[in-house]
Amino acid sequence: MRRREFIAIIGGVATGWPLSVGAQQSAGVKHIGVLMGQAADDPQGKARMTAFLQGLQELGWADNRNVQIDVRWGGGNADNIRRDASQLVALAPDVVLASGSAAVAPLLQATTAVPVVFVVVPDPVGAGFVESLARPGGNATGFAMFEYGMGAKWLALLKEILPSLKRVAVMRDPAIAAGVGQFGAIQSVAPAFGVELSPINVRDPSEMERAVAALARTSDAGLIVTGSSLAAVHRDLIVDLSARYKLPTIYYERFFVSSGGLFSYGPDLVAQHRAAATYVDRILKGAKPSDLPVQAPTKYELAINLKTAKALGLTVPPTLLASADEVIE
Repeated sequence: MRRREFIAIIGGVATGWPLSVGAQQSAGVKHIGVLMGQAADDPQGKARMTAFLQGLQELGWADNRNVQIDVRWGGGNADNIRRDASQLVALAPDVVLASGSAAVAPLLQATTAVPVVFVVVPDPVGAGFVESLARPGGNATGFAMFEYGMGAKWLALLKEILPSLKRVAVMRDPAIAAGVGQFGAIQSVAPAFGVELSPINVRDPSEMERAVAALARTSDAGLIVTGSSLAAVHRDLIVDLSARYKLPTIYYERFFVSSGGLFSYGPDLVAQHRAAATYVDRILKGAKPSDLPVQAPTKYELAINLKTAKALGLTVPPTLLASADEVIE
């Protein structure tokens, strides 16, 4: 791919318009749809999309030469995502990349024929997107974010940084299977850690602020932020609330930590989007989603922001620092 072609792709991603506006799909040109749960101007969404496009480039796919790419950005809005899913399916693409559980569900409701490659999906089996990791069984496959059991690890890490922890609120999107599943997994292990658990829905910013303020009025409290498009959309607000009310908070992705969050534990989701290009490539060359096993992360990263820890009056245990993949001073 020539440099100006790649710049054109990135420009198309930034604006959220189809990348080949006005162009007719010619014979031999493949068609890729992309449904992102985040907004077009979201920095992390851009980073993920860029990684996917770079992955395609490395595999020999170039826009306006041998592939047409149509991108839709849902902005964390369920109605928009459902509309975008229907629009993409109506275009009859050869394959669709779906980023996030909120994007996958409406696509699979809209089609059982168009292949779907998903990323950033916790427990796709539990969500009902595939029959099993080894044999997906339908028109979808992709890259799992983690199993719901990851919630126990988040709770353990939060307890490690605040041994006196007694109350934990879990920020989740109750409208998606991942939101319900992640909360349920944490709830099942909470008694073993001696903590009381409560949910905070991420759909309403004012409701989030009231719930966090109420939690902060209790002692020895902390937050767990589970994966969802809405959590990414409200990232700055969540980080600000945690700092304002001095609540230790663990996140599912490093990007929160670089934005001022305390610490995170999870896979590299930008790298996952780059890897997704390999499955899109194989499907474009004739592979069926049902024959491509769902890939699970092989590495999870722990990131810690020491500046935030100091602001919260917390001392990070040396054992935790030693196990961190990244420490922000």
